[in-house]
Amino acid sequence: MKRPLLQALLAAQVSKRPALLVTDVVSGRQLLLVGEERQGDLEAGQEILEGARERLQQDRSGMLEDGKHFVQVFLPPLRLAIVGAVHISQALVPMAAIAGYEVTVIDPRQAWATEARFPGVNLITEWPDEALEAFQPDARTAVVTLTHDPKLDDPALVQALRSQAFYIGALGSTRTHSRRLERLRAEGLEETALARIHGPAGLAIGARSPAEIALAVLAQMTSVLRRVPPLVRGKETS
Repeated sequence: MKRPLLQALLAAQVSKRPALLVTDVVSGRQLLLVGEERQGDLEAGQEILEGARERLQQDRSGMLEDGKHFVQVFLPPLRLAIVGAVHISQALVPMAAIAGYEVTVIDPRQAWATEARFPGVNLITEWPDEALEAFQPDARTAVVTLTHDPKLDDPALVQALRSQAFYIGALGSTRTHSRRLERLRAEGLEETALARIHGPAGLAIGARSPAEIALAVLAQMTSVLRRVPPLVRGKETS
């Protein structure tokens, strides 16, 4: 890779912007795509660009169908911010880490957010809205609120809805979520914003234990990330 392309790619990674590197495997010419920005000596037609962007959506590097152009996908790391150092969080943290997420647990209750309960996990003990403002969720970030305490969950949700987080989930029953939406409406949030909240969080798999609930939440996060509707008895949901 030529130095200008490498510098542009590193800059994209620092700013957490997705990037695509298209290489002509015969000539060695390359094209770097960062958003709508293009840089390089490869002349790429619409078919190549569309194929490259499809690779980006799939988060999968590989050869295009023409057998001449290889696409490398460079995406910012997946991150998960969990609000609430609760039992479900203890199950969700290792599951999400295995799935490739950088996990942060946010809870101002320092008796709960301890190294003993979350060994090796990034813990933030500030108030959730302040913590999320500094955390700056991006399009590769999921936010899940698990405290059942409106004083902690609601401000976190408001802050998350101001971000580009690809997934926002809130634990609680359907009735609890209905009351939550009413409170958020009173805060001035519009229906389009509220519709981004997955509540109750998690796929409807009959989960009961903390581990099962964590599994349901991670499954829903994956479904949203990959833009694939969940399956019900082998058929996609409408």
